[in-house]
Amino acid sequence: MSTVSRLAGFALVLSLVFGAAAVAGGAIGPERDGRTPKKPHGGMDDEMSPADEIRGLAVADDGLRLELAATSLPRDHATALRFTVRDGRGPVRDFELTHTKRMHLIVVRRDGRGFQHLHPEMNADGTWSAPIALPDAGAYRVFADFQRAGEAHTLAADLTVDGTADYAPFPQANAVAETNGYTVHMNARGAELGFAITRAGKPVQTEPYLGAGGHLVALREGDLAFLHVHPADEHSAVFEAHLDPGSRYHLYLQFKHAGRVHTAEFAR
Repeated sequence: MSTVSRLAGFALVLSLVFGAAAVAGGAIGPERDGRTPKKPHGGMDDEMSPADEIRGLAVADDGLRLELAATSLPRDHATALRFTVRDGRGPVRDFELTHTKRMHLIVVRRDGRGFQHLHPEMNADGTWSAPIALPDAGAYRVFADFQRAGEAHTLAADLTVDGTADYAPFPQANAVAETNGYTVHMNARGAELGFAITRAGKPVQTEPYLGAGGHLVALREGDLAFLHVHPADEHSAVFEAHLDPGSRYHLYLQFKHAGRVHTAEFAR
């Protein structure tokens, strides 16, 4: 066999090897558009409840995009966080009520600190606005959680606050939290998370908040994926939360008592 023939044969083998590797890599490699990969029909997702749905990994999904009016806010200064949700025709205005509100806005620093749950107001041109103050520098994640045409959505975008950030490590897992004189005990039974609240050693009956006995947000460590959590009923602080046992989560329980909303933070 001539040298030219041997080189041609060798090139053919290389093209076949690299072609197969490319196909394999495309099959198992991560999606790079920021969206949660969709499971094939008939996979585990078909058997999972809506509480398992992971959202908030992308700024755009299902033809909708979250656009912040500013991607940087001043440190420790009262200001307004403004944004729109847009589709191919412009700002969206037709939002539906979920948990008594048309828009839930979650803001949290990348290390899980500085959690805020806001309920912005929308003006006539489709721009939402909420007052906010962020006392600590760093990178934040902004989640817009809403429902439209019967379908729930959570879009997320990044926000920065100038200054030197002192990021905290992921906290130790805890089942008891203290907040504003209240003690909150978390009891996990499978996918069910129940919370018992006391003050000065006496049980507290929470007041309705967002149409239930409490509101729970779960954010996964690292990518801060947003887990949509359902209250078990309208009166108790019990929630259905299918947490991945291989991941760690920041948990933020909000409850209302004596006319004020309080937030208890957990790690699990």
